[in-house]
Amino acid sequence: MPQMIFVNLPVQDLDASVAFFTALGFSFNPQFTDETATCMVISDTIFAMLLTHEKFLSFSPRPIADTSQAIEVLTCLSRDSRADVDAMVKAALAAGGTTYKEPQDYGFMYGHGFQDLDGHVWELMWMDPAAVQG
Repeated sequence: MPQMIFVNLPVQDLDASVAFFTALGFSFNPQFTDETATCMVISDTIFAMLLTHEKFLSFSPRPIADTSQAIEVLTCLSRDSRADVDAMVKAALAAGGTTYKEPQDYGFMYGHGFQDLDGHVWELMWMDPAAVQG
């Protein structure tokens, strides 16, 4: 069985978060969804569990980070092209997200990102396949 990753993120309004990420093209696994949580499918082996604050706190002995004051994590997703990076940022902005810095263009690598409705940072990155092969 391939190793999987489940990123757990607290959200203020589960329905609003589902609508936001649906607008970005993500789907959700209904088998792991109820009124307190949903499983957002990022790839065959990567998932984001969007959890109400109450549900999240049932797993954590520490308080939820205030994303208006600090960034708790940078979640970076690869995209197939520079245009895909820009398209997802544009979709995030249209769905109510914000940007927090300008795009970064290194020639062989391009990145930009957004903050979702709860201030979680999502980095998007494209890298020229020729640069990856060395």
